[in-house]
Amino acid sequence: MSDPTRISPPRRIFIDKQSPKAFHALVQVSEAVRATASEAGLDRTTVELINVRVSQLNGCAYCLDVHITAALRAGESPRRLGVLSAWRDTGLFAPSERAALALAEATTDPVNAATQTSAFETARQVLSEDQISAAIWVAVTINAFNRVSIMSKHPVPPLHNK
Repeated sequence: MSDPTRISPPRRIFIDKQSPKAFHALVQVSEAVRATASEAGLDRTTVELINVRVSQLNGCAYCLDVHITAALRAGESPRRLGVLSAWRDTGLFAPSERAALALAEATTDPVNAATQTSAFETARQVLSEDQISAAIWVAVTINAFNRVSIMSKHPVPPLHNK
């Protein structure tokens, strides 16, 4: 028997399905950003590291599932993905990856001006201006997709046992 005083959570809508034109525009932005990153010389694993790290920070389970899979397909190692949330405390990431991750974190949580300044200073030492711009655009885009999935409550698909 249900409790009539209990308030059920509001039913979510998949905003990507409800507003497909807006979502399609976001997908087009993502495709342009992916091309921009490639043209700037950011390899696919770096792009996916940014996608995973930002999704970790935002707590987006759906995007974590998508981008960890994509990172593994791009050749990223399970070990590095496993320690990505503590990337600053390891020697497993190249200076360019560390710079891209710092920019991604500063983009995701832009409140702290000192963190932004530090991220830019570090990035300028190892990344070109095109790579800096591309890394920030990757972070901006995955932040938008995270919001879509979080607000829609996109479910992580179940594992298929063989």
